[in-house]
Amino acid sequence: MSSVILPTTHIMSSAENKVENGSTEEEQRGKKRKMSLSSCGVCGSEEAKYRCPACLTHSCSLPCVKKHKEASGCSGVRNKTAFVTLSQFDEMTLLSDYRFLEDTGRFANGATRDNLVQAPRVTVKSKKLASNARKMNITLRFLPITFTKSRENSTFFLTKEKLFLWHLKLIFPQSSSEFTQRRVSDKQTLKQILTAYIHPTESEPVTRQKLKMYVQARFDHVKVFMKVEGRKANAVRYHELDIEKSLRDNLSYKTLIEYPVLHVVLKDHWKDYPLKGPAEPASACAPSAEENDKVGQEKETTQFSPSPQRSPTTGETNISRTAQEIEPPPQKKAKRGYEDEEQEEGEITDSSDEDDKNIPCDKSCDDAKDPANDTKDEVQ
Repeated sequence: MSSVILPTTHIMSSAENKVENGSTEEEQRGKKRKMSLSSCGVCGSEEAKYRCPACLTHSCSLPCVKKHKEASGCSGVRNKTAFVTLSQFDEMTLLSDYRFLEDTGRFANGATRDNLVQAPRVTVKSKKLASNARKMNITLRFLPITFTKSRENSTFFLTKEKLFLWHLKLIFPQSSSEFTQRRVSDKQTLKQILTAYIHPTESEPVTRQKLKMYVQARFDHVKVFMKVEGRKANAVRYHELDIEKSLRDNLSYKTLIEYPVLHVVLKDHWKDYPLKGPAEPASACAPSAEENDKVGQEKETTQFSPSPQRSPTTGETNISRTAQEIEPPPQKKAKRGYEDEEQEEGEITDSSDEDDKNIPCDKSCDDAKDPANDTKDEVQ
């Protein structure tokens, strides 16, 4: 028999590999053993195998992980911005912070390339539409381009004809139906627009079947309402539109957001659409309650003040200090004054509306209501 003699170096290398493999296996076993020393934080009966990255809760299986998330509301995502003490700061923490900064820079760079962010809030088309609507006494406002109502708006203005082709939305609440009509001329009356929907013979058969309740009702039992914009959610009011008038006349002196939305309501449900009360214009020359009180106080001070005496040395006329002490300091007028009382409840005011209301009076009106003139006459 022939014997094979292995070299010494080969034997030593194989022994070292065995030792290294044994040490790594022992380290892995030690880590697993350290984890298994703690029991599951959910069921408490099994040894823990997993640990939540967010709250460091131990669990033994996937059902326990799901129960932990449902019970505590934990997301399971590690908080990358959590405070770490200097003694616990290691290479893994440094790498985590570096990757977090990279993700932040990537997100910020992606936001600058977004087309919706770079798009202007007011386009040339919207400026043109708002300007032409203002000439027709219509306040037209627009939403940001990210809104659905802004993207679906197809309103167009014909410059030569000076005609609006509105994007119109009709809501029939009693039939739970909505219809959208594009390029509706503002010269059409509401009756002509509704004929294509609720007329017994001229409307389309499919539409007529959906709006059966409206088709059976008479035209005088149908009203059209439009929501008043710029009001609080708990104080909704509506404009009642005239069916016999054109769309332009009905939209005059009203505020629209993107395009008109009309509610077609039957007679039995008219009470569910409260109307906006008629606002009586406040006279700019009418004095407020504060001004009346001020005039009365000035009259009292001039009435009880002593007569002016002439100084024997200087010859100048001096008024006693008692009148000045009795007279109260002038009070500042409120910014809106009595107009707040006439403002309807739930209405949201606009700065442009306040500027229109603050119209200066004529000079003759100021002279007629000037309290200084009354005091001068009484002193003389």
